[in-house]
Amino acid sequence: MPKQTKPSIVFAHGLWADGSCFGKLIPTLQAEGHEVMASQHGLDALASDVAAVKACLARVNSPAILVGHSYGGTLITHAGTDPRVAGLVYIAALAPDADETSQSLQNKFPKTDVFKHIEVTDGRVWLKPSGVPCFAGDLPEAEQKLVYATQGLPVADLFDQKVEGVAWKMKPNWYIVATKDRTVHPDLERFVAKRMGATTYEVESSHVPMLSKPSVVLDVIRTAATSAASSQRAA
Repeated sequence: MPKQTKPSIVFAHGLWADGSCFGKLIPTLQAEGHEVMASQHGLDALASDVAAVKACLARVNSPAILVGHSYGGTLITHAGTDPRVAGLVYIAALAPDADETSQSLQNKFPKTDVFKHIEVTDGRVWLKPSGVPCFAGDLPEAEQKLVYATQGLPVADLFDQKVEGVAWKMKPNWYIVATKDRTVHPDLERFVAKRMGATTYEVESSHVPMLSKPSVVLDVIRTAATSAASSQRAA
């Protein structure tokens, strides 16, 4: 295998998703010479989800860019303190501070439409079919049906759990704000992006720009990877 010359990319998915939500990004990044992995965490507990992301870091070469969507932003915030991580890319994502949980951060902003379309059964939170337009309303109908059919099921108290570590205070970061988001409030996204001092991009998208606007997301990841590679050479 040829020696890797570009940073690795590790993805962390959010609620009602799995690693396949990055399927429009991964083949392109691989073709461009990046080693790529998408964490397949179970949404069973914050600590175990963070551990799953770190396990992926152990399977790729360093340095790595962590990319988190939605709740995946909480995961990369904690997992990103790992010394193998060179940068963080947030996609319409949560990014709690040390004194916040995913839920307490969300509570600072108006409740979004998606929460009118969920159902808690046997301790797991299901997205109803009526909620998919709030989550991924700018996708074609067939893709919306696929989002619903492949949803991951978080435990009901997942957003109230805490672990240590705030990587955005110590690592370079980039943030993609989804301006038409009805799942994570766009004002929350702008707030955390400003707080972390992120290089920020706004895209007219639902909550899933990696599916509806993949070229935009790819360009941001490329920018982060180029920055990390330059820093590595300078070191």
